[in-house]
Amino acid sequence: MAKRGGFPGGGMPGNMANLMKQAQKMQRQMEEQAKEMETKEFTATAGGGAVEATVSGAKKVLSVKVDPDVMDPDDTEMLEDLIVAAVNEALEKVDAESASAMSKFTGGMGGLGGGMPGLF
Repeated sequence: MAKRGGFPGGGMPGNMANLMKQAQKMQRQMEEQAKEMETKEFTATAGGGAVEATVSGAKKVLSVKVDPDVMDPDDTEMLEDLIVAAVNEALEKVDAESASAMSKFTGGMGGLGGGMPGLF
């Protein structure tokens, strides 16, 4: 009785083997890109430069600088809003660069990177 399923001779056809090699290569490149992103820093400002936030590519806040002139003890809410705005803008820069890097691998295949949290 003949064996069912699989490929004749027990191996993968040439095209399938090449496809697997390409997929493994792409996975290694994506991992390298993710490591590289984690080492990058992204800086943004708010309030005309009154607040500056720097985050890593791993989305960790590295620093927040505040111009002493905007520190008003009677209006801490404004300062809080500026800090939030600067941090959010810096995080948006991380996302934009991650999406750009991911598009090199997906080749415009319709947002495959969106379902891969934690890669970038």
